[in-house]
Amino acid sequence: MNARIALAGNPNTGKTTLFNRLTGSQARVGNYPGVTVELATAELALAQRRVTVVDVPGSYSLAARSQEEQVAIDALLGLGDAPRPELVVCCVDATNLSRNLYFVLQAQELGLKLVIALTMIDEAAADTPNAEQLSALLGCAVVGVIARTGQGVDELKKVVERELAAEMPRPALRFEPTPALRTRIEAIKASFPQDWPASDGLALWAITSAGGDDELVLPESLRAALTREIPNDEAGCEVDDETVLGRYRWIDANIKPPTKSTKARELTERVDKVLIHPVFGFAIFLAVQLLLFKALFTWAEPLMDVIEGAFSALGEQVQALLGEGIVTELIVEGVIGGAGSVVVFLPQILFLFFFVGMMEDSGYMARVAYLMDRIMKSMGLHGRAFVPMLSGFACAVPAIMATRTMERQRDRLLTMMVVPLMTCSARLPVYTLVIGAFFSPTAKALGIPVQGGLMVALYLFSVVIALLAAFVLSKTMLPTTSSALILELPPYRLPRLGDVARMMWQRAKAFLQEAGTVILAASIVLWALLNFPRQHDQPTGHVAIHAQSASAQVAAEELPASDLLNHSYGARLGHAIEPVIAPLGFDWKIGVGIIGAFAAREVFVATMGVVYSVGEDADEESEGLRDKLRNEAKPNGQPAYTPLVGLSLMVFFALACQCVSTLAVVKRETRGWKWPIFLFTYMTGLAWVCSFLVYQGGKLLGFS
Repeated sequence: MNARIALAGNPNTGKTTLFNRLTGSQARVGNYPGVTVELATAELALAQRRVTVVDVPGSYSLAARSQEEQVAIDALLGLGDAPRPELVVCCVDATNLSRNLYFVLQAQELGLKLVIALTMIDEAAADTPNAEQLSALLGCAVVGVIARTGQGVDELKKVVERELAAEMPRPALRFEPTPALRTRIEAIKASFPQDWPASDGLALWAITSAGGDDELVLPESLRAALTREIPNDEAGCEVDDETVLGRYRWIDANIKPPTKSTKARELTERVDKVLIHPVFGFAIFLAVQLLLFKALFTWAEPLMDVIEGAFSALGEQVQALLGEGIVTELIVEGVIGGAGSVVVFLPQILFLFFFVGMMEDSGYMARVAYLMDRIMKSMGLHGRAFVPMLSGFACAVPAIMATRTMERQRDRLLTMMVVPLMTCSARLPVYTLVIGAFFSPTAKALGIPVQGGLMVALYLFSVVIALLAAFVLSKTMLPTTSSALILELPPYRLPRLGDVARMMWQRAKAFLQEAGTVILAASIVLWALLNFPRQHDQPTGHVAIHAQSASAQVAAEELPASDLLNHSYGARLGHAIEPVIAPLGFDWKIGVGIIGAFAAREVFVATMGVVYSVGEDADEESEGLRDKLRNEAKPNGQPAYTPLVGLSLMVFFALACQCVSTLAVVKRETRGWKWPIFLFTYMTGLAWVCSFLVYQGGKLLGFS
């Protein structure tokens, strides 16, 4: 088996660039067991052997509060399911040596065999530390590298191969613990499982990490010892002060500060005066987000049309090749149509992660989080939640995937639970159809055109409800103590297009492989519901949809599309849910549309077109469908669908989780069914209640 080395260090130290420089494009990306943090591994050929390189998530400290942050300690020490690496290459930014060495001291306390890759030496220039002197001070090898150009990488490989054969160092603290802390360290070490290394550093990690609302997965014996040794009201604060200050005292005593700021830092300080300004910063960020919005809404549209056209043409070719029949329909409508409904999201996903990657790589994303933190925190959200929520206006699927920029599982979960409330582009066909059918283009209210005003109001409504939902969930289902946003504002750098492209490919592949399989299966199930049974007996009662005579069995192939749908299991489900949706002003036909829309919200329009025999190619601009909806009457001759029903329907679609794609990607990101089920339940319940209040309240006020 190959030796295993880990690449670790602070964020923004060039770690990912060095990983890519060492391994090329051979990296395999998966997930650490049980969490959504990405695990990148690749094979590296040294002079005498091959090794497996693991890219450990960047962290300013090895102290952890969440399972995602715990990944670093597990990967470095081989705890849980993670194999222990024989060597750790720690990336240290030469322009910010004091801050980076804190991580190094923690790693040495754990007894890790280290090689220091001193990065950014080109930016540090004259302030670059002497590698030999630093090596003597730290007691480990130090190699200067420029990851962007590859300078020093060959030397680093030679040092890695040499150090793999060296002896493992003994764990050592760089400060002397007080007697009280020493007693606690020994008590915590005694509670370790047998396969855990009994080091003072690991005991300090547990003491300073666990407590309060941490999300760590710890052995029961260790958790009990921590509860006993560190009471909740104390929460290890004095231990934090002692350990943190002890490490920094050693760093301050041994590391000289830079004699001058680098050009990159000077440029950063000048630019930040504008980009994080409370007024100009928000204006610039709004412009950036409008550009992102433009990409997701407009620039992606031609590519989405091409994909839809390609799948439509493929379906026609397959139908022409196989001829008519149930198998052909399954392949064309269920498999090809279902796959098309997945792949059509790809342009939006690629555009979103292109912008996210560029903002992350340039250092601008940290400024966004800083700007938005105060507003988002008031609603229980993290500052980084703003970009995913804004992206939700285009599509919830890539927006939910973008929550990976947040460190804590709780923050990601809360954002995932409210992102689907944002008015995505898939709702627009429904809004356009309903507004066009039930509201006059000449009608005005307070001097504002009703049709345009309703569209704007629906967007504002979604934002307000999403923020209120976040506030309620942060106080109930996902409570937590308020945590400060601690992040580094790195110097601005030109984005590395290769790294951004690699990240886009990884995200797209993960979506198509994992979320796509669930979406495809659900699309096939929905196709079956709307197309079976293929023939029907003499209908009775509510099943007698559009039946005009007591004819015997009729072959499905002889039925028009609308009659086939009317006798389908989907139609029966529509009748089954009619008592539940009737208080909202909906009948069984709208119920069928709601069921069909679960595959994708815009399918509601096509499903209603089939119900009303307009044809499967119906769209929101179809005057035939609009006219039929507008002219639909109840048995007593009164209109079946009124503006009040239309408003109730739009409120329902604004809030209900009518999207299997969203549920599939939430299942993938949370690695279980608990949160997708909760998301579907609470959004559907919220949609029913709000729609009920709109419809019944409108009737009480005298509206029809």
